[in-house]
Amino acid sequence: MNFIQFIKQKAKSDKKTVVLPESLDIRTLEAAQTILKEELANVVLIGNKGAILEKSSGLDISGAKIIDPDTYDNMNDFVDTLVDLRKHKGMTKENAEKLLLNPLYLGVMMVKKGIADGMVAGAVNSTADVLRPSLQILKTAPNTKLVSAFFIMVVPDCDYGADGTFIFSDAGLVPNPNSEELAAIALSSAQSFEQLVGKEPVVGMLSFSTKGSASHPDVEKVVEATKIAKELEPTLRIDGEFQLDAAIVPSVGASKAPGNDIAGKANVLIFPDLDAGNIGYKLTQRLAKAEAYGPITQGIAKPVNDLSRGCSAEDIVGVVAITAVQAQLS
Repeated sequence: MNFIQFIKQKAKSDKKTVVLPESLDIRTLEAAQTILKEELANVVLIGNKGAILEKSSGLDISGAKIIDPDTYDNMNDFVDTLVDLRKHKGMTKENAEKLLLNPLYLGVMMVKKGIADGMVAGAVNSTADVLRPSLQILKTAPNTKLVSAFFIMVVPDCDYGADGTFIFSDAGLVPNPNSEELAAIALSSAQSFEQLVGKEPVVGMLSFSTKGSASHPDVEKVVEATKIAKELEPTLRIDGEFQLDAAIVPSVGASKAPGNDIAGKANVLIFPDLDAGNIGYKLTQRLAKAEAYGPITQGIAKPVNDLSRGCSAEDIVGVVAITAVQAQLS
């Protein structure tokens, strides 16, 4: 059973409700049809019912619930909640009413209120637009210092990692984390790997240096982040700094870091900055023909996930299944 089959099976075992606010995007509607057919989640679409049904002509989305912001019964309660949450920032009733006509804000508020369990968007909206209402309304999860994003990479015919499955983090959100932030990303990513892949995380902190082979402030940042993460989670299998090959290839790990229990065995790869993470996941996706699921968000109180604007309907289905599993565990 491959990763996405595993995730879909988990999603089906305890079906959750996921909001898809970009309801006039054909990929979203095609994904909704598949999600409903495979019974991966209950689907909520936000928008004008007539327009959605016209756009989805030829598709079967009859099992989806359609919420129109203009006529939604819970809108007054949602407005009051948003004003209360954001009054310290000067939120007024008039501004709240306007914001909640935006499907992204309305979808996140449905998650906040427990009407839905998670939201997936980003096919037509930027990451900033997707995450802004999430951070304003849901805020960060308890004991989490920052929100970050990762990709689950499934590499075909690969013996490294967890049978070719890895987390690459942060590959989608935090541009240049400091040592404390990098440690937080590592700890969140290890937890995400265990939750979603179902195997023990082995975390490699990546650099252009392996165990002191080079000296540079960028290397020191990774060394310090590794130290912080170990202090916070003493039982977690984590080490660094490692070059990529030393982190995942057993023979190279044994050569470059002899006697190290993590070298050559890593399945959670923590990149030193967003440049490296984003380039790394795209290289792996394109050159190794890997499946890339994400960016998956971690650290928000309830699951809200961002899509690439170049995503396919199949990509949306996969991220919805992952979101549903995250909701089971949140």
